Amino acid sequence: MPIYAYKCSNCGYTKDALQKMSDDPLTHCPHCGKETVVKQLSAPGFELKGKGWYATDFKGGSSAALPASHANENKSSESK
Repeated sequence: MPIYAYKCSNCGYTKDALQKMSDDPLTHCPHCGKETVVKQLSAPGFELKGKGWYATDFKGGSSAALPASHANENKSSESK
């Protein structure tokens, strides 16, 4: 389940909530009691690691990570 960040636009109270994607967003502020809580936009908290991702296979721009069939196609198209 994702963690959503909320902030009250009235008093500035902030809260992180673990919710299902299908749950209704929170609106009630427990600090000031008003219905002024809004969901904040935040950056995702994950990192792609391991063999096969950009940092290990594609960052250098070489064709070493391509399958042999694709590498041969690139060489033949370059020679034309």
